[in-house]
Amino acid sequence: MDKKRPSGEQNLVSWARPYLADKRKLYQLVDPRLELNYSLKAVQKISQLAYNCLSRDPKCRPNMDEVVKALTPLQDLNDLAILSYHSRLSQQGRRKKKSDGTPHPQLAYTQSKSMRGTSPLNTGKQHR
Repeated sequence: MDKKRPSGEQNLVSWARPYLADKRKLYQLVDPRLELNYSLKAVQKISQLAYNCLSRDPKCRPNMDEVVKALTPLQDLNDLAILSYHSRLSQQGRRKKKSDGTPHPQLAYTQSKSMRGTSPLNTGKQHR
């Protein structure tokens, strides 16, 4: 509980549960200060694990041994969101070049840092 947050955001479990249940919304839970330096698969797996931990039926919740076993292999994932983001930009540039003949400028990582709030993976209102 955080009584300093707006009324719909005071209970972290109640606030996060809908985001955890929707693959399109779950990236809104990721701290934007990570600047796309996280694994996409890890975010999906961790959100599913967190959702299971929040099950209303205690018998359906994983025990700590299961949680640790699920989290351990995620440390080795390399599918960084920043790489996916740049890949999509490159594909969009190739499509644009084919359609109008003008090249699409390649964005550098430093430029993506300035676009912090406009990440395609963090499409909704940011919550801190």
